[in-house]
Amino acid sequence: QVQLVESGGGLVQAGGSLRLSCKVSGRTIVSYAMGWFRQAPGKEREFVAAIDWSGDMTRYADSVKGRFTISRDNAKNTVYLQMNSLKPEDTAVYYCAAGGAPWRNEIITTAGRYAYWGQGTQVTVSS
Repeated sequence: QVQLVESGGGLVQAGGSLRLSCKVSGRTIVSYAMGWFRQAPGKEREFVAAIDWSGDMTRYADSVKGRFTISRDNAKNTVYLQMNSLKPEDTAVYYCAAGGAPWRNEIITTAGRYAYWGQGTQVTVSS
């Protein structure tokens, strides 16, 4: 059974940084695309960042471009989201996801195309 476990969330002041981690167990993620999504109270889940299986291609939502960086360490079966210059509007539950066709060089920004999801980690940015 594939499990994704996020960690690294917490409370931070505006302008601060956090690094989220998503550890995958039960299956290697080396061949799969990975992504981060977030959901704020009363809002729909939205795309944040995605990375292809090799780590060569990344994509970001306009709202986080230049502030967030997605990366992966396939040897550790882990994907990361470095978040800098955090803003109160970044407050949300952050979810990581894995999926897509194995070994395909693709970026997935649509939640419905991901097969596996973590339980989420809360990020709260105070003003």
